[in-house]
Amino acid sequence: MKVLSVSLVVGLCWSGAAVAGVPESEAARLGQDLTPIGAEKSGNADGSIPVWDGGLTAVPEGVAFVGGHYPDPFPNDAPVATIMSANAEDHALLLTDGQRAMFDRYPSYKMDVYETRRTCSFPDSVYDATRANAVNGTISDDGRQLSGVVLGVPFPIPQSGVELVWNHNLRFRGHKVRRTFASAAPSRAGSFTPIRVQDELVFSYADPALGSIDELNNISLKYIQETLSPPRRAGQLLLVHETIDPNIAERKSWQYTVGRTESAPNVQRTTAVSYDSPQIYSDAMSTADNFDMFSGPPDRYDWTLLGKEEKYIAYNSYRLSSPSLTYEDVVQAGHLNQDYVRYERHRVWAVEATLKPTTRHVYSRRTNYFDEDSWNLASSNLYDARGGLWRVQEAHLMQYYDVPTCFNASDVVYDLIEGRYVVQNLKNEEKGIDFAANDLIESSFVPQELRRRITRR
Repeated sequence: MKVLSVSLVVGLCWSGAAVAGVPESEAARLGQDLTPIGAEKSGNADGSIPVWDGGLTAVPEGVAFVGGHYPDPFPNDAPVATIMSANAEDHALLLTDGQRAMFDRYPSYKMDVYETRRTCSFPDSVYDATRANAVNGTISDDGRQLSGVVLGVPFPIPQSGVELVWNHNLRFRGHKVRRTFASAAPSRAGSFTPIRVQDELVFSYADPALGSIDELNNISLKYIQETLSPPRRAGQLLLVHETIDPNIAERKSWQYTVGRTESAPNVQRTTAVSYDSPQIYSDAMSTADNFDMFSGPPDRYDWTLLGKEEKYIAYNSYRLSSPSLTYEDVVQAGHLNQDYVRYERHRVWAVEATLKPTTRHVYSRRTNYFDEDSWNLASSNLYDARGGLWRVQEAHLMQYYDVPTCFNASDVVYDLIEGRYVVQNLKNEEKGIDFAANDLIESSFVPQELRRRITRR
């Protein structure tokens, strides 16, 4: 595995004493040779990855929003290469093992590679907080407890693999957000029924009034999900409090399932949305911690930081998210319609997760690739108990240029054994995403709110 930056700390498995922030002299690199969140500002040797020039921070000239959707700022871009099974070996160094497995599994699979555009950017408040986190942030010797960080990237100059996980889990995605989206798990023949969901999120860690992570009472975000369709599922409710340190408290969740006959709304605590429980609406092809590529505590794995590589990842996925497409256009047998998926060459952090001998999970190993410009987990290879490659996970990253923030517009898990997949967070036929859901009140994200919603029907 080629390491692209010899100055980076690599090959570190999380163990040993607690790690404090980097020295002030290292933190001073942020905004200089490093971007304000810790990526290498320079381009690569052959120019295929350009210099980061600040990203896309405003609505592009001539672009008009359509119902909360984000028009493509690069509509005239054409692929610079198309990779198919016949020429995949020519691109082997830039492909993940999972992508190569997709070419082997599906003769129709292809990857259209476009010019690399480093569009990711974030608010100045996030940059300022990240600068302070670099010096003040600490992580406990078991990787579970964080201190001295708030709002920004916790560890912009990471020293261990588990820090990359926290950079992903706590990355800035706005403060109060409302979305309507669909999930689909097509049959081998390609038939599917989209499951439409509305969710509401308060990213507590991103609260601009927050002074310290210690004020969060161990909860980083709160989430309510309501199923809209199909009719047999409509009305189902889920509430999640995402916790930080599982030693203090594991992820808290409550659900309401329609069709019960109790006289009073039966909102129940559940453990069905944590670790390797089958993810809701995934037809058992995805685990709960596959949600958002990876979510929840990292405590069941040892995370080894391997270094930086250049890989093709799905990026600037405006076309795939376009409201001009229907779900029938996007979802097909075997894999997504690859005509609409844009790949670019980017630098990624490679992190290997190995299941601890004292814990259990259906994935014995996970090879993860984190985008350096956003800390999003962009791609994962997921291995079964025998060490065989089982599933391939892909995020479709996009810059929301008016916020600004950068994260996955949708994501997909391909099951190589089943020959099927599940795609989450499609919004083509929905209202899009609202980053200004200021009517959301964090104190209402409680089980009683689920009961109120049921009785109001």
